[in-house]
Amino acid sequence: MIPEGLCRCGKLKRLLLNGNRLVTLPDILHLLPELETLDVRENQGLVMPPKPADMRKGNEYYNIDFSLNTQLRLAGAPAPPTADQSPPQKGDAVARKLRLRKRRDGEKESEKVLKGMRDVAKDKAEGSIDLEDDNPLRPKKWNENLERPHLDYSEIYDEDVGQIPGIQCWEIENFLPNPVEEALMGKFYERDCYIVLKTFINDSNGLDWQIWYWIGKTTTLDKKACSAIHAVNLRNLLGAECRTIREEMEDESEEFMDLFENGVHYIEGGRTTSGFFSVDSVEYETKLYRASGAHAIHMERVDVSVRSLDRRFVYLMDNGNDIFVWVGKLARGTIRTKTRLVAEKINKNERKNKAEIHMESQAREEAAFWKALGAQPDGFIGEIVPDDFEPAEPRLYKVGLGMGYLELPQVEIPKGRLVQKLLDTKNVYILDCKSDLFVWIGKKSTRLIRAAALKLSYELNSMIDRPDYCTVTRCLQGTESQIFKTKFFGWDDVLPVDFTRTAESITRRGADLKVIMERDKMKTDLSALFMPRQPPMPMEEAEQMMQDWNEDLDGMEAFVLEGKKFVRLPDEELGIFHTEDCYVFLCRYWLPVEYDDDDEEDENEEPPEEDFKCVVYFWQGRDASNMGWLTFTFSLQKKFEGLFGDKLEVVRTHQQQENLKFLSHFKRMFVIRWGKRKLPSQEAPKPNVELFYLRANGSPIATRCIQVKPDASQLNSCFCFILMVPFDSEDLKGVVYVWIGGKAEHEEATLAEKIAYMMYADNYTVQMINEREEPENFFWVGIGGKKPYEHDNSFMNCARLFRCSNEKGYFTVSEKCADFCQDDLADDDGMILDNGEQVFLWVGKKTSDVEIKLTFKSAQVYIQHLRNKQPDKPRKLLLAMKYKEHKKFTKCFHGWGLYKEPIE
Repeated sequence: MIPEGLCRCGKLKRLLLNGNRLVTLPDILHLLPELETLDVRENQGLVMPPKPADMRKGNEYYNIDFSLNTQLRLAGAPAPPTADQSPPQKGDAVARKLRLRKRRDGEKESEKVLKGMRDVAKDKAEGSIDLEDDNPLRPKKWNENLERPHLDYSEIYDEDVGQIPGIQCWEIENFLPNPVEEALMGKFYERDCYIVLKTFINDSNGLDWQIWYWIGKTTTLDKKACSAIHAVNLRNLLGAECRTIREEMEDESEEFMDLFENGVHYIEGGRTTSGFFSVDSVEYETKLYRASGAHAIHMERVDVSVRSLDRRFVYLMDNGNDIFVWVGKLARGTIRTKTRLVAEKINKNERKNKAEIHMESQAREEAAFWKALGAQPDGFIGEIVPDDFEPAEPRLYKVGLGMGYLELPQVEIPKGRLVQKLLDTKNVYILDCKSDLFVWIGKKSTRLIRAAALKLSYELNSMIDRPDYCTVTRCLQGTESQIFKTKFFGWDDVLPVDFTRTAESITRRGADLKVIMERDKMKTDLSALFMPRQPPMPMEEAEQMMQDWNEDLDGMEAFVLEGKKFVRLPDEELGIFHTEDCYVFLCRYWLPVEYDDDDEEDENEEPPEEDFKCVVYFWQGRDASNMGWLTFTFSLQKKFEGLFGDKLEVVRTHQQQENLKFLSHFKRMFVIRWGKRKLPSQEAPKPNVELFYLRANGSPIATRCIQVKPDASQLNSCFCFILMVPFDSEDLKGVVYVWIGGKAEHEEATLAEKIAYMMYADNYTVQMINEREEPENFFWVGIGGKKPYEHDNSFMNCARLFRCSNEKGYFTVSEKCADFCQDDLADDDGMILDNGEQVFLWVGKKTSDVEIKLTFKSAQVYIQHLRNKQPDKPRKLLLAMKYKEHKKFTKCFHGWGLYKEPIE
């Protein structure tokens, strides 16, 4: 035992005894050859032998002084030099005082301990102490109830083991060593382990031993461990002083090889069994089933061949770890869904979710499907099943014992439908489906009936002319296969599925339908369809809100992303946004001070200081990448957080999804242009014809002037447009027309004129023109010629956009605000748009079939509701597919353009 605190530096120089350690005399003797200095610290609980007498090392004697607070030194060892103090001598007065003081303190402590022991003994004698409290209850450890098996090696090894000179060998089998015959010594199996014992007479005419344990190349872990353990225990049994030597296959030592006269030979495989249970991989027989049926699915076994496929049916091929569901072109969707659910059930109950399900459509099959089927079709897969084909009716037989013979009566099937109640747990049944035979064994059936039923099933199989692929399947009660269950009506035919849920909601909310039904009793929420449309905000209220929000605004600083950093936005560009740029607006708001009416105001008391709040708006264009947001997060936002701390709020907003408070700071002069802004160092590109569409959605605050395609079909008599036609002249860059529709408001015309002068102030001629007064040479030529356009804006008072989704775990319909845009059309959900004349059902590319059906039903409910509320405005239901929307659909969206495609 080496005490804690032992420090080595090359050779052992110093030993510190720290902590409550027990140091015995043999330990000191063991350390003496390298010990020069021994430090004993005070109050460390050092326990030494009662008589630390002189100790001998060779012919030298060393005296050890165990006095406390004294550096102990072995006689003869050189003393380490100290500058301040010399080591205490034998008659040192200071050391003597310390010893006396320690002895006096020890006597006081011992008196206290003896007094406490006397008091406890007195209380026990009087019975005032409950003896049961002496051993308080404590929780048992996990390993207290475990019993280690006691191995008596005198029973494992023979009595004469190691008593006769020679070589003995053992092989490890089932955790224990078995002796090996002399003829087999030296012939080692690659998957086994061996123990080799050599007994010889040493120079003192006594028995001595050498022990090896040999490890095979492909042996198991239990044999490796047991060979090492039993080799050590063999050494302990013999009392040998040798060490056990490990020998590995193809790396043996010469001494080990010399033990065997004929050398060492390796044999493939293994001779003994492992102590571990081995699980062999199950080999599955490939089976092919044809699915049919209307109310209940019927799985009929067919030959595993391409010739069995019919384009009117769905097929399930079970290949063990791969389950294929092949769907013909003319197969019904309900059969496809039910077959898929059967495959899911097989995977869950019979494959422990280790199988992979492949959905194969006709003419789109994978190579793995044809490989499992055996071959590819030579030509077109047509119709091979006769039209009048009907599957064979199953027959159920009950196996019983009569008067000295077996009985096989047929069970009557009521109404021709097999039900689970026909199976009795005390009996054994045989289900004959012609192409399949099943033997169902009840849990309480006798062993004799079980054996007889299996024999009868094979005889029944050979009695009738059946296909070659027909097999007999044994089914125990409670572990029936899914194919067997499909033969019975209402026996777990399909998985219980809530079609209003998604995979994400199942992961988030669980899969127990009973719990979810109790928690979510309402599976659909269609209340938004019956709510009235949000009324438009009047101009007076909008102006008052803009005034209030701008009064609270203390200042606004604008930044724009140029390259990889944000720079200040020039004042002349404030309010002009580009679809490929990112902008940052730092707004400082004053927070009003709240006064308590109950408190009396003191004239001499100073009013409290007004507090402020900083809001950072990050605006991202439709065509801008997310690198702008990342650059802002790791650069500008860090600076703002360091300046304002908890008073900072960051709001990220996308194009045409801005909130009203942000829009109010631009006082309805909010322009969105295509592309990127021109940098000061760049040359001005050649200008093209530009057309801007001015419009307010739901509220005058949400007024935007958005660039659209320069085409006459974009015009509308109820709105104002700005058209810029460039010139080739250097003096005059072009002419700007502010087109005022015949039904447009006067305020919007004034606003359009201001925006035109803000965008085109230098070297442009701005002209105000009314509808039907357009000049032929520049206006119509610049816009691409005359085309029919809209003259009505009644859709602005009726437009409503609903989103239909099941992301919450159940189907819900929610309404977008009146200021909706094209990007609000969710690609993975269904949308309903009402323009006052038609109701459009919009479907994205990723919308599921379930959501399409439920959205269609919701649109029908909405139209029926409007027939009662607005009988004078009947609606028609139309379908709008993504990328193929009609003009009547797109006109409800301000600035309709190309879809923003996410990068996958």
